[in-house]
Order: sequence, then structure tokens, then C-alpha cells
Amino acid sequence: MSAFPRFPARVQPASREALSEGLLPDLLGYRLRRAQVAVFNDFVRTMTELQLTPGQFGTLVLVDANPGLSQTALGGLLGIDRSTVVPLIDRLEGRGLLRREASPTDRRTHALILTDAGYSLLAEAVARVRAHENRIASSLSPQERTQLIELLAQIG
Repeated sequence: MSAFPRFPARVQPASREALSEGLLPDLLGYRLRRAQVAVFNDFVRTMTELQLTPGQFGTLVLVDANPGLSQTALGGLLGIDRSTVVPLIDRLEGRGLLRREASPTDRRTHALILTDAGYSLLAEAVARVRAHENRIASSLSPQERTQLIELLAQIG
């Protein structure tokens, strides 16, 4: 006798209309996750041609806003650990979008600097992200969009 239970060979899926989400629609975490998936999918479609992930875009924005930013500070701003930051920077550096330089104040750290190609790609990416933002917020009034951003900032 098998240690695993046997299941019918074929289970008929219930029709979409018959399915219930139970209490999920009333849960904030569920709604946030559904919204995050929709936003992420649109972002990926928006950036496919530029071959930028959300993390790569965020990195370019932060390095542009903070020339000479350290890898550690970047990780803190993005909320990711060193083991994730290093390959992220490696990919952008490999594409010629940013470079690491010895920090003028601390020889143990690297200062991150955008290259000309990085500035150019970022300008195109920002234009696309603005269109993406308009799409995902199209059902919200400007006041609702501002309120949503403020409410989300209170959570995290």
C-alpha cells in the first residue's frame, strides 16, 4: 500500500462562475497582492523592449538621484540584502549602464555611477514608466491616486 493517498485520475474543474473567493476579497493583503500582480505585469510589458526589471529600473533611478551611492545604501533603499544587490549591479554594469568606482571616502566600498548609456536608457524608461503609471491609475481621480499613495505609505 502506498504512503500517498490516491486521487481520482481526472477531476473536473468547477466552472468559473461557480467558484467563490471566500473571504479573500475582504483581506487587505489579498487585494494588495492582486494589485501588485497587475502592476508588475503591466510594468514588464512596458519594459520588455528596454529589458529592464522593476529592480533594475529602481536601481537606475536611485543611482541617478544619489550619484556615488554605495551598494549597501542601495540595498537599504530597495529593501534587499547584499546577496541580491551584487548580481543586480553586475547585470547593469555588464550592460554598460552603470559602473563601480572606488569610493573617495571609504576604500572598502564602491560608489555607483550611471554611464552615458545608463542616463540615456533611464530617460527612455522614465517616459515609459509615466505612461505605465497613467494606465494603472486610469480608474482613479488625481485625488484618489494621491490618497492611495499616502495610505500605502502608512503600511510600508
